[in-house]
Amino acid sequence: METSVRSKEMDMLNGGLAGKLILFSIPLAFSSILQQLFNSADVAVVGRFAGEQALAAVGSCVALVGIFVNLIVGLSVGPNAALANLIGQKNRGKINSMVHTILTFGAVLGIALLVIGMLVARMVLVASGTPETVLDQALLYIRIYFVGIPFMVAYNFGAAIVRSYGDTRRPMYYLIVSGVLNVILNLLLVIGFHLGVAGVAIATVISNVVSTFLIISHLYRRNDEFSFWFDRMRIDTNELKKVLAIGIPAGIQGAIFSVSNVFIQSGINMFGEAAIAGSSLALNFEYFTYDIAGAFAQAAVTFTSQNFGAGNMKRCRKIFWLCLLFGFGFTEILSVIFIVWEDFFVSIYTTSAAVAAYGIIRMDRVCALEGLTATYEVASSCLRGTGKSLEPSVITILGTVVFRLIWLTTIFRMFTTYDMLMNVYVASWLFTGCSMFVVYFFHMRKIDKLLGAR
Repeated sequence: METSVRSKEMDMLNGGLAGKLILFSIPLAFSSILQQLFNSADVAVVGRFAGEQALAAVGSCVALVGIFVNLIVGLSVGPNAALANLIGQKNRGKINSMVHTILTFGAVLGIALLVIGMLVARMVLVASGTPETVLDQALLYIRIYFVGIPFMVAYNFGAAIVRSYGDTRRPMYYLIVSGVLNVILNLLLVIGFHLGVAGVAIATVISNVVSTFLIISHLYRRNDEFSFWFDRMRIDTNELKKVLAIGIPAGIQGAIFSVSNVFIQSGINMFGEAAIAGSSLALNFEYFTYDIAGAFAQAAVTFTSQNFGAGNMKRCRKIFWLCLLFGFGFTEILSVIFIVWEDFFVSIYTTSAAVAAYGIIRMDRVCALEGLTATYEVASSCLRGTGKSLEPSVITILGTVVFRLIWLTTIFRMFTTYDMLMNVYVASWLFTGCSMFVVYFFHMRKIDKLLGAR
């Protein structure tokens, strides 16, 4: 049995914040980057060893994959915030029941998403304008990929449980193991067995299974309130409501956010297979940089949840400003590295000059300013840490979905160029970030008035 988690918990309620936020966020960012490497390895291997058409097939699935991944990641905010709030309130007696509720719900959700994914795959790919020349390969890839969805849910929910008490290193170690395995299997199945897009999809599924096994095994071996036992799997409806009150708006936000990318993908598809492939490879660098902003947003929701539970609003405000500073700053540092050596990084994924040209345009227009995503991600996470989940979801949907659809039907229609299509991202980030700031400050003033009235 492992020693009690209490001795290993990060104290988020006392002491300096800056160092703890960095120690919490950097392993989490690295974990997210490793998880993204599952898809990046797919793109790199098929791009170099299975051809441009196979790369376009995988690239056509990016938006659809994003809908499910963002839904799962968004929903996992609920378990994280709910457990962190119990820790802040020192209400540890309810933790074990909530752990089992979270993982039982995760099992049901994973199976449901698998079925839904299989049913809508063709419809979404056709609706997004996937070229007929790559449609069959894209369907083969995405249907195999969806087999791993239940394991992806279980891993993310399990990792959310572990993160709630400050352990972000253990999920990182597990993803290092599964990530290395994914790359090895990609090379073996594509180069050795010539399985093409099927090979990279199979490798991703196996990697998801391994990471899930590791995180569940860790919880199973615990001997404290965070321990997990299969025979205790059940759902407490009251606890599930607390988890979903935060998780559902965040999950819907993530999924609908990706829906806007399906429409953007339709615009990209207008420019042909080279544009699809180039956009797909450039998107990987955006994910890498965004993962840093996302990590500090995760830190914001966890630290804020604990301190809000403890009633320390001054510390909650400090968490907001530090996470915003670190999220923007560290994200831009990595963005600059990618832009300065963009020719080298693009060459990792393709040997086609046409594909590389489209990839570089997207990197210069989008990846270069990825730090702006921290403005709305951190603010929305701090709001969720105080129990306010619906408002940030509405603002994000308006800014990154409605705003983008308006852009596509107006500005892009007037100036139908690939460059103008890419400009929609930065414009929507600026709009969403400014709007989220207004909501955050209004909400914090409201809390101050309520506390003052008491």
